[in-house]
Amino acid sequence: MSLQTKIIILFFCLLKLTLHLIADSHSGFQGDELLHIEAGKHLAFGYMEFPPLIGVLAFIQNLFQSNSVFVHHLFSHLASILIIVYVAKITLELGGKNKAIFLVLLAIIIAPSFGRSQQLFQPVVFSQLFCILGFYQLIKFVKYLDRKSLWYLTLFCILGFSTKYDTIFFLFGLSSLLLFKRTRDALLKNKFWYNILVFLLCITPNIIWQYANDFPLFQMTERLYETQLDHITRLQNLIDLLISINPITSLFLVIPAIWYLFFNKDKNVVTILAVAIGLSFLLLFYKNGKGYYFYPIILTLIPFGAIFLENTFMTKKKWAIYPITIIFLFGAILIPFGMPVYSFDRYLDKVYPFEAKEIEGGEFVVKYDEYYSQEKWKTTMQELALAYQSLSENEKQYCSIWGKHYGQAGAVNLYGEGYHLPKAFSFHGSFYSWVPNGKMPNTIIALSYQVGDFFDPYFQSVTLVKTIYNPYVANEEELYQNIYICKNPKQDFNRMKELFSRRIFE
Repeated sequence: MSLQTKIIILFFCLLKLTLHLIADSHSGFQGDELLHIEAGKHLAFGYMEFPPLIGVLAFIQNLFQSNSVFVHHLFSHLASILIIVYVAKITLELGGKNKAIFLVLLAIIIAPSFGRSQQLFQPVVFSQLFCILGFYQLIKFVKYLDRKSLWYLTLFCILGFSTKYDTIFFLFGLSSLLLFKRTRDALLKNKFWYNILVFLLCITPNIIWQYANDFPLFQMTERLYETQLDHITRLQNLIDLLISINPITSLFLVIPAIWYLFFNKDKNVVTILAVAIGLSFLLLFYKNGKGYYFYPIILTLIPFGAIFLENTFMTKKKWAIYPITIIFLFGAILIPFGMPVYSFDRYLDKVYPFEAKEIEGGEFVVKYDEYYSQEKWKTTMQELALAYQSLSENEKQYCSIWGKHYGQAGAVNLYGEGYHLPKAFSFHGSFYSWVPNGKMPNTIIALSYQVGDFFDPYFQSVTLVKTIYNPYVANEEELYQNIYICKNPKQDFNRMKELFSRRIFE
């Protein structure tokens, strides 16, 4: 790797980190992040929504005993920088030079989808990272047919599966190695069944956990299709994907990449990789997965598009890099649509008008809750504290908080200590696994969005004490948070878990 190449990569790493740190200074936590942070306090071989690795990372971040956005984004930022480095290394390994590296890294920077998905503390960014690391080792194995690359590929498949179950799409793509004699012979020579055995042994604890907990993954998937995926057509999903990664990236890198993969004559390397990418895409397209499930595929695809441009337009006309770069820089105007590089007030002034929608009772419809969640949770904690202080000393001693949504319970457990609040529980998502056993306290403070008389069947007395209005949310349900004081429960925690066993994701 030349000095110039290293400088290009370093520049984009620093630019990427700078954008994320600016976004940290302007944002709070997205709802799912609060669940992942809480998972670090309950290490296990699995969780209701995701495999175990995110809990391990959260555990390490929780050692700082901080509710800082920056602290809880440490691993996300590290992963985003490693993605930059290894996408560049993939481009080099495929034969790309500095111009191709420059274009592909610029494309990552200007993509709103990569900005947000690599900003938040969610399994998504780590899934992208391990897919990229795995694809890099796949390239090396296809080129050199060596045992070392095969074992590294196995390692990253294990880590990927331990991060997010959508790694199954990448694994399906690896079946391309069996379709070509050259790689099939290399697999047999390297006794690849040992790799499969090690992979299966490493993921077995999570499979056992799923079995012991009645496979919540299937319940979650069923609920996901029922509430979201069945309402989105495959065509609409693809259109949204091409827009979210930036139309300029789609036009200048994704489409040329597909052309390059189809018509390249390097059957020893490119054809095998093309089939691997194609198989992953086809399975995901068939299952109609969420748009962000395609992001790892896009990251493996765009280096081919950059190499195509470099070899086609920039070999004889080296100046072509300048107009193409200018076009990409115009695409940078979409960065604030993906991550909060603007302050919230500036976002409402500059970005919101292009996304403006209306919901009855709302003043704004802000798509991503991390933009406004700092103020939202501050207000919520203050109101919960007032409700808690209204209780008698005896009630306070044994009181708990029931967060209807896991994000609400997670927020209480992250911020509540500063307001002298008791710990929260929930029957929603992975919080279901952490509900205590035995008798419920006689007094519970319940926090929910608009759920009508949801709590009435479980207590002798339910009193609404506060309604908190939020003018920014993207759906009517979350316009208001309600605080209730609930007394004299009709059942214990064990019975409640029975009642909610099939409602974990509702």
